[in-house]
Amino acid sequence: MAHSSEKDRNRARDRELGMNRDITRRDFLNGMAVGAGGVLASGWLPGMVAAQTVAASGQDTPGYYPPLRTGMRGSHPGAFETAHSVRDGNFLEKAGKPADTGETYDLIVVGGGISGLAAAYFYRQQVGPSAKILILDNHDDFGGHAKRNEFRPGGHLLLTNGGTVAIESPFPYSKQARGLITELGIDPPTFEKKYTDRDAYHGLGSGCFFDKEMFGTERLVTGAPGGFGRRGGGEMKWTEFLAKTPLSAKAQQSIVRIQEGTTDYMQGVPQAEKKARLSRMSYKDFLLNLVKADPEALPFYQVRTHGLYGIGIDAVPALDCWAIRLPGFQGMGLDRVPSKGLTFTALGEVTPQEEYHFHFPDGNASIARLLVRSLVPGSAPGSTAEDIVTAKMDYSRLDHNDSAVRIRLNSTAVAVHHLEASALAKGVEVVYARGEKTHSVRGKGTVLACWNMVIPFLCPDLPAEQKEALHYGVKVPLVYTVVALKNWNAFQKLGIRGVSCPGMYHSSIGLDQAINIGDYRPVRSPDEPALVRMLRTPCQPGLSARDQQRAGHYDLLATSFETFERNIRDQLVRVLGAGGFDPARDIDAITVNRWPHGYAYEYNPLWDPDWPEGKRPCDIARQRFGQITIANSDAAAAAYTDQAIDQGYRAVQELIATR
Repeated sequence: MAHSSEKDRNRARDRELGMNRDITRRDFLNGMAVGAGGVLASGWLPGMVAAQTVAASGQDTPGYYPPLRTGMRGSHPGAFETAHSVRDGNFLEKAGKPADTGETYDLIVVGGGISGLAAAYFYRQQVGPSAKILILDNHDDFGGHAKRNEFRPGGHLLLTNGGTVAIESPFPYSKQARGLITELGIDPPTFEKKYTDRDAYHGLGSGCFFDKEMFGTERLVTGAPGGFGRRGGGEMKWTEFLAKTPLSAKAQQSIVRIQEGTTDYMQGVPQAEKKARLSRMSYKDFLLNLVKADPEALPFYQVRTHGLYGIGIDAVPALDCWAIRLPGFQGMGLDRVPSKGLTFTALGEVTPQEEYHFHFPDGNASIARLLVRSLVPGSAPGSTAEDIVTAKMDYSRLDHNDSAVRIRLNSTAVAVHHLEASALAKGVEVVYARGEKTHSVRGKGTVLACWNMVIPFLCPDLPAEQKEALHYGVKVPLVYTVVALKNWNAFQKLGIRGVSCPGMYHSSIGLDQAINIGDYRPVRSPDEPALVRMLRTPCQPGLSARDQQRAGHYDLLATSFETFERNIRDQLVRVLGAGGFDPARDIDAITVNRWPHGYAYEYNPLWDPDWPEGKRPCDIARQRFGQITIANSDAAAAAYTDQAIDQGYRAVQELIATR
């Protein structure tokens, strides 16, 4: 009876949350709901591969438009099962001999992300507009991690990013990357001043939600000083803000000391040695062992590094946290100049350059769309970086034989090899799968603009040292959840635009930045629909960074859409309920952009050796192998748009040098 009562309570709670409501939550391919989960636990469900990928392969069919799909996006069902089968070593054996398409290209690019599209752009730029190029991508849309989510509540177009969002980089763009961005018509500093709507959420601040599981009680505290978590002014003083929280007096005192203190915790130690020591301890250890903070204060900071690093403060060097301006270092006397011991991201934080924070409404998907429009005539109307935002891509144009550049979606590369035994052979063959069928194409050369970890399985002839280096990095898992609301009155009533939720399923909730560009206009009135962005990074504190990321891969692939949705609804009502939010009434659509393999792995001084120049795993991994070159942000060990572009350029230069 008790078991039955628990089931009844769960059903009642689901009804309160709106789990039974008819909203735009799932994507159907060939009549099959792709919101289904449990893929990992069920041995990758090989029978699902054909059902989900064959249907999606019809990019020429009327109505094919992936940005409008909701439910599980990012690494969606149908995008990864074939690659997992290749990894497990049984796909090619089962698939049999591939069908020869008879197609021959000057260049075959494996991976249609920013790096792969940039490689095609640079190749055509140098070889000429008649160069025949084929781009293969395993997803149902181009762009790689630069994905676009479209919603049309009440007929009003709302956009957000489903993956990478930022154009800015820790370092100044190279000549090649800056040149490409400029040629596409993008001027980020000018765009920021011209198109950012700073009055959209006027008067709204930030807050922190203290959940009962971690803090013993449920409480939303608003008016966080300085935008929350960093040093600086704000709506109230730290003592005033913290007095409203459920934190103990000792924890509150520790946080005030961390935020406002001016103690030098290494007094008398030379600056260079201070930085060296800070690079070898985590921010958690710094707070506990040097600042002597009360342990109860640490959950307040634990997730502050999730957005940049995908891991918590237990696995990020203290020196990095100083560089990104987390508090506690005010009295340390550290000069903001580049120094050894910083990760790529943190090193850029102290490298002088022009600052800007513009992003397109759909993130870097607009960059991918601009590249595709340039590469494939007729694929999108318009001619400027402004009009690409509302342009509707014509996916039926992407793989036409009348175009010199062709983009073939839902096509997972499964094998890449030279046409002759020698790696010096003038030509390669690429085998790719669509559903249960495999096909082969030939080219003069190929750029593998896919993830490093995949490449040794595609190209087993690579040298052993190179394959080992390709396997070194473990990509950072993360989830960008987007919830379309019928209105954002709850945010307005609570006086908040964003909330940190350090103990909850998603670590943050917020209304997206408002951008007015071209014909795109975000909403202004709280009575109008709006998009809420939520971030989840499934890390496991206590493990090394790479082990945390491996655990996150399994977590994301084993989690059903139903589990995501229930947690999303539960979190939103707990955080926003006091503002009148009703998850059963106010949610219009849910999209979960799941990236088990997200950010490129950055080398972390806490866990990785200090390799000599040119001997990092990424240096060895990206070496040319005959007519096969390697790109993508993995090749730079840095998850930034300019790095992806630079690696595409380098890979093309290496190929052209062999012509």
